[in-house]
Amino acid sequence: QVQLVESGGGLVQAGGSLRLSCAVSGRTFSAFAMGWFRQAPGKEREFVAAINGGGGTTYYRDSVKGRFTISRDNAKNTVYLQMNSLKPEDTAIYYCAAAKTSHYTGPYDSWGQGIQVTVSS
Repeated sequence: QVQLVESGGGLVQAGGSLRLSCAVSGRTFSAFAMGWFRQAPGKEREFVAAINGGGGTTYYRDSVKGRFTISRDNAKNTVYLQMNSLKPEDTAIYYCAAAKTSHYTGPYDSWGQGIQVTVSS
């Protein structure tokens, strides 16, 4: 059973930064890709960023490119999402997810509980 626990969310002013972390247990961490998703009130959950098992390939949705950076530390079984230049439209519950394979396209079959990120204008 894979367990994912997010941390690092909170309230920040527009233009500020936050770093989300997701600690993973229960699976060989480096063997699978990891992703971050988000869901804003009244909207569908959407993909934000992903990284392959080895950490050499990343992928982002267009609206966060240049502002967000996904990374992973396979020695610590942790994936990160560094979020800079935050905008009010980034406000959402953020979820980390583990893929079934090492490729960032997934599919993703294990999810964290989610963590709130609120960006004030």
